Amino acid sequence: MVAAISPSELKALEASLLNASGNVPLHNRFRALFTLKSLKNEDAVRIISEGFKDPSALLKHELAYCLGQMKQTSALSTLESVLKNPTEDPMVRHEAAEAMGAISSTESIPVLTQYLSDPNRSVRETCEIALAKITWDNSEEGKKHTVTGNSGIELTYTSIDPAPPTSGLLSGQPKPEDTTGKSIDALRSTLLDIQLPLFERYRAMFALRNIGSAAAVDALAAGFSDDSALFKHEIAFVFGQLLSVHSVPSLIKVLQDGNESDMVRHEAAEALGGIATPEVLPHLKEWMVREDSPRVVRESCEVAIDMWEYENSDQFQYANGLDGAQVAVSAVGA
Repeated sequence: MVAAISPSELKALEASLLNASGNVPLHNRFRALFTLKSLKNEDAVRIISEGFKDPSALLKHELAYCLGQMKQTSALSTLESVLKNPTEDPMVRHEAAEAMGAISSTESIPVLTQYLSDPNRSVRETCEIALAKITWDNSEEGKKHTVTGNSGIELTYTSIDPAPPTSGLLSGQPKPEDTTGKSIDALRSTLLDIQLPLFERYRAMFALRNIGSAAAVDALAAGFSDDSALFKHEIAFVFGQLLSVHSVPSLIKVLQDGNESDMVRHEAAEALGGIATPEVLPHLKEWMVREDSPRVVRESCEVAIDMWEYENSDQFQYANGLDGAQVAVSAVGA
């Protein structure tokens, strides 16, 4: 966490994220982004918002995610513009809608409702989930959860999730019965039930994440058989949070599947980078350079390799963008 930085350091981060020199490696730009995210102030919102001019869908997707996690309402106008842009990559538009759900302002309800009929399925589904989250946050259950705050097991995961875990696993350590096969089976059944609203299936997903056992990972991996790219991409994201070695085979399978959505494969690559076991590195290196690898997959592998190297190093924190940012500033003579 960056408590406070000087104006020159802020300028360095801006130059790094926005690639002012034209030769800042993507993984350094990601580190600058997550350093800015930790600031949670208006300067960070402004700089991150400028990044949407970049041609990289992966970077813009991550910009939107960070704006949502910062939970600054000043970012809503930028996120709305991204969602409303029909020429923007659907992966970026979906993330903008999800970020609006994370910020959870009732002001976002009209625009999210408008795009429930978007031509792109992932955008439609994300708007559905974001609206359900805003509704839940303003319900009695949601308000009670906000007042009591996160505790116990939830402290492991500091992210603002698209949906809260299934009731009973909202806070505190899981009860003994929550870790039985019966409980996991019930959550798996909800997770895979395509007749249920996506929001409820997501709640089961995050409940399984909070259990975190090998059986819970197996239940989550079963979700890769779904036909929704959005749903599968969220499972891969959850595996990136869990950092369970048990999930590696299913993630490698997703990364290697050329018929799978780029959005899902990219998230699988980044999850593998975070898990950072020796066997994942050759796969990440392969898909970073393969000619048939889509750009978003190649770039995700580059970032994932940087994550892998960080996890296997003695670096204190990943969001150390100031180290690379100073280089970016000197390169442009700032």
